Amino acid sequence: MKRHIFSALSLFLVAAIAHADAPEPPSARAVAEAAQGFYDQVDTLEARFSQRYHHRIYQRTQTSTGRLRFDDAGRMRFDYDAPNGKVIVSNGVNLVAYEPTDGHGPGQYVKTPVSEDGLHSGFAFLTGRARILDDYRVRLLDNERYNWRGHVLELRPRAQDPNVRRILLFVDGRTDTFGVVHRVRIDDHEGNQNQLTLQSMRLNRDLGASAFRFVPPAGARRVGT
Repeated sequence: MKRHIFSALSLFLVAAIAHADAPEPPSARAVAEAAQGFYDQVDTLEARFSQRYHHRIYQRTQTSTGRLRFDDAGRMRFDYDAPNGKVIVSNGVNLVAYEPTDGHGPGQYVKTPVSEDGLHSGFAFLTGRARILDDYRVRLLDNERYNWRGHVLELRPRAQDPNVRRILLFVDGRTDTFGVVHRVRIDDHEGNQNQLTLQSMRLNRDLGASAFRFVPPAGARRVGT
C-alpha cells in the first residue's frame, strides 16, 4: 500500500515539475506584436504561393500556384502559373487584374483604385499599410483545429471593411522564427475563403519599380469601370 502511495506521489511531483518548467503560451497581443515586428523589418518580400479559394454558395474550391512580390511602399504583384496565367499588379495607387482567355484572343483586364479592392485591403499589413493592433481586434484560435503547429491569429477589422470579415494569420511559433507568417486566410462577408500559403520566401531583395508595372497585351479588353 505504501509503495502505491509513494509511486502516485512521485508521478504527481514529476508532472508538477514538468508543468512548472513549461513556458507559458504567448498571448494574442504577443503574437500580433511578433508578426508586426517581423514585417516592420521587411522592405520587400518574394515567395512562391499556393492559393485555395472556396466559394461558399457554389461549394466549389479552386486551387492555383504562382509567384508573389510585395514591398513596403504598398506595391504588390501576383503572377499565376500556367494554365491560369492571371496577373494582378498594384503600384500602390491603382490595381490591374489581367486574365487571359482560354482560347484565342488577348484576354481582358480591370483597373481600379487599390482602396476599392478587397485583395489589397486583406494584405495591407504585408505592404506596410496597416498596423495589426491598431487596425484589428485580435485573438488566438485553436491551432489544432487548423492543423497548424504554430499560432493561428484571428484579425477582425476595427472599422467596417466591405471586403473583409476576418483575417487568419498562421504564425511561426518557433523561437528563432517567431512572428513569421507562412499562411494567410481572408474570409469575406459572404463566407468565401481566400487562403495563400507562402513558400521559399526571400526578403529585402531589390525588386525595382519595374516589377510593379504591367501593360496588358495589345488588344486586351478593359472591363468594368
